[in-house]
Amino acid sequence: MSNDSSQSGSADPFAVFRPKRGRYVAIGLIVAVVAIFTLVGLFVEATPSHDFTMPDRLFFASIGWVLALVFWRYASIRAVPSREGLVVRNLFTTRSVTWPQVVAIQFEHGMPWPTMELNDTDTLAVMAIQRSDGPRSVQECARLAALAKGLGEAHEPRG
Repeated sequence: MSNDSSQSGSADPFAVFRPKRGRYVAIGLIVAVVAIFTLVGLFVEATPSHDFTMPDRLFFASIGWVLALVFWRYASIRAVPSREGLVVRNLFTTRSVTWPQVVAIQFEHGMPWPTMELNDTDTLAVMAIQRSDGPRSVQECARLAALAKGLGEAHEPRG
């Protein structure tokens, strides 16, 4: 894991940004929903008002697998920096930006993750850096701001 920024104070400025706490929670939820929904789907007993057929059982188990896919997507949130720019994979979208496109970075108190202001007046959330990771999130945002400033036009993060 030499290219993982999960270790505080990573010496590699191009290490991948990943949330720590949220990722662990999502992985735990993947295991839990797959196990619970599959086991309940397999062992639910018929009642006088409803006989649970095989399609019913499979449908119930598949709910857990669909939830697991959503949690997997959350666990795979990341931002991959390079000399050219940043590829941001959030929960539902993936977007690439070049460093000169980044005008400013906001990570004010109370914000769950930093937001990059882009030169086309759009904003881009960087969910890979999460306030729930405590002081590590501020360090990671400072690293992101240093990359943007050094390779593009962004200013220091506000907040």
